[in-house]
Amino acid sequence: MAVTVETLEKLERKITLSLPVGVIQSEVNTRLKKLARTVKMDGFRPGKVPMQVVTQRYGYSVHYEVMNDKVGEAFALAANEAKLRVAGQPRINEKEQSPEGELAFDAIFEVYPEVKLGDLTTLEIEKLTAEVDDAAVSKTLDILLKQRRTFGQRSADAPAQDTDLVTVDFEGKIDGELFDGGKASDFQFVVGEGQMLKEFEDATRGMKAGESKTFPLAFPPDYNGKDVAGKTADFLVKVKKIEAASLPELNDALAKSLGIAEGTVDALKADIRKNLDREVKFRLLARNKDAVMEALSSKAELDLPKSSVQAELERMIEGARAELKQRGIKDAEKAPIPPDVFLPQAERRVRLGLVIAELVRAQKLQATPEQIKQHIEQLSASYEKPDEVVKWYFSDNQRLAEVEAIVIEKNVTEFVLTQAKTTQKTLTFDDLMSPPRNA
Repeated sequence: MAVTVETLEKLERKITLSLPVGVIQSEVNTRLKKLARTVKMDGFRPGKVPMQVVTQRYGYSVHYEVMNDKVGEAFALAANEAKLRVAGQPRINEKEQSPEGELAFDAIFEVYPEVKLGDLTTLEIEKLTAEVDDAAVSKTLDILLKQRRTFGQRSADAPAQDTDLVTVDFEGKIDGELFDGGKASDFQFVVGEGQMLKEFEDATRGMKAGESKTFPLAFPPDYNGKDVAGKTADFLVKVKKIEAASLPELNDALAKSLGIAEGTVDALKADIRKNLDREVKFRLLARNKDAVMEALSSKAELDLPKSSVQAELERMIEGARAELKQRGIKDAEKAPIPPDVFLPQAERRVRLGLVIAELVRAQKLQATPEQIKQHIEQLSASYEKPDEVVKWYFSDNQRLAEVEAIVIEKNVTEFVLTQAKTTQKTLTFDDLMSPPRNA
């Protein structure tokens, strides 16, 4: 049967569906008879409820259910017949006037757009590279040693200095009033590691055990505590104890305690380098992928389905509420979140998703089973029992789907970089590990 598709605007379409009344009623009767065989009602034995009673009790809900099913089937057949790629759910409205013996409906919906990718060879992309040098290995080794440091009591006349663990009592007031979180006893922090605001560390540095000091502290305008942000407090701090840091000796025994099978310092350094190489690889892929996606999105031409944007917007709002709930925010599920906050990001995600899908389809960049397995093995390699991690991934279809999406994005990234005009930029290890400036 020929299907007439009416274009309303851009991606919006309309199809008129017709359903024979007899077919609907026949299906309603069939379902009611099936229901009558199992339905339970007071005063009747199971399966012995009269059809008239069953119809009176359940007729409306069964009729509604049949209508939904039949209209959905009719829409799916019509869309398939017209070779339409439907985006989102259709809006179904029953027509006021229908042909004799039929019910007519208007189905209004959106279709996925035609995506024009443009000439990929005109894209200009900065491709990042980086390497793990000896300094990066040494820095990581220093961090491992620091994580295993111990602290011992300093002499009574020794002043506090960087890397010392100090125990203090403090009290802060604003305009003579104690503020929430402004007082603590036996509070510990390591001097010089940024655990406290700079003014607090500067005041404590050089003090001896038993000494007290008052000093002003200006809270930054963007300080987490909104009640004190941008205000200046007067603090009284008393140093009660000062302990000096002691790092463990870098030797074979330490290497063995860190799980290095060979039990040597050289093997420990090799293991650190291997892990850093893996991290550099993933970070470079992520940064280069972002550059590719931004270039692809800016070059492509397409209209966005409103229904897809709305669905993405709702997902993002639900995600935000879930995060608020995880933080312990009361009534997080009812939190008023203006959709406009997420709208640009939702539009970008939908746009990028459609662009990637078109490029994958056109260039056959789908993820292969071998690629998925290889990626999972790379992810699992840094764990103590990689085989168990591999099994964990393969035991859940959703986790596999997430890995498949990552592999597809990797395929897209690598393909675009072979087509585009690229300029290479080498980052230091520290620059790569730091968040991008525009993040």
